[in-house]
Amino acid sequence: MKFAVTLARLNPAFWLDAAVLADELGFESIWLPEHLVFPLEMRGQLNPGEEHPPVPASTPVYDAGAYLSFIAARTTRIRLGTFVYLLGIRHPFVGARAFATLDVVSGGRSEVGVGAGWLVNEWEAVGLDPRTRGRRFEEAIAVCKRLWTEDVIEHHGEFFDFPPVMFEPKPVQKPHPPVLVGGESDRALERAARLGDGWIGMHHTPESVALPVKKLRDHLGMYPEKRDGFTITCSGLANHPDDVQAWSHAGVDRLIVTPWKRSPDALDGMKRFAEAML
Repeated sequence: MKFAVTLARLNPAFWLDAAVLADELGFESIWLPEHLVFPLEMRGQLNPGEEHPPVPASTPVYDAGAYLSFIAARTTRIRLGTFVYLLGIRHPFVGARAFATLDVVSGGRSEVGVGAGWLVNEWEAVGLDPRTRGRRFEEAIAVCKRLWTEDVIEHHGEFFDFPPVMFEPKPVQKPHPPVLVGGESDRALERAARLGDGWIGMHHTPESVALPVKKLRDHLGMYPEKRDGFTITCSGLANHPDDVQAWSHAGVDRLIVTPWKRSPDALDGMKRFAEAML
């Protein structure tokens, strides 16, 4: 079981110290939330059937690639991911460049956590039809993979169209950094199995994650070449070594934790977690 830390529930003033400490303590990875903009009135479902804004519109948001590259310069081994990056709301040139840069400056430590996006009017704010976000997201993934791996790329698709181009430098990781596809709906789980190197889910318990893991395994039956390398990541609680066994039995490979209740307690909480679990 790999243990990771998310910065989502932490005051940004503590992000760098938490990242450096996580690197020193032996956490496997650190994950940064991502949005492009927050409309004052939010519409959309974070979880299927659950419509409410999970954060206030005034929440500080940073460019994920830039901030993770900053963290990369202050750390040595911890992997650096997004939970999750809205790949389809931008041109693939932008997303592919951000993660290629992060992978190069970190020496091959980037994790590409991406999702279609739940916040419907975030898409409207940038002039895009939110009804197309699933298809646009899938096309963006395909284009990014080509940009990361092919010498010359030409693409004529439903949403993106460009003549032959070159894209350098390529990422350090080959063939490209791991792409973890997020989402809890049946369509999102099928998409993760088809297009991803792994799935990155929301907050779960070992019991609640069992159903999406089963669905993912069923979908992966169509792609037997992925079965051994496909990874399952979600956030959740682990307070005792017995919890590790429960998560492992549920099929989870990486658990993202937040072992603190208040930002000022985060560093001590991470130390206590590391002593007990790492």
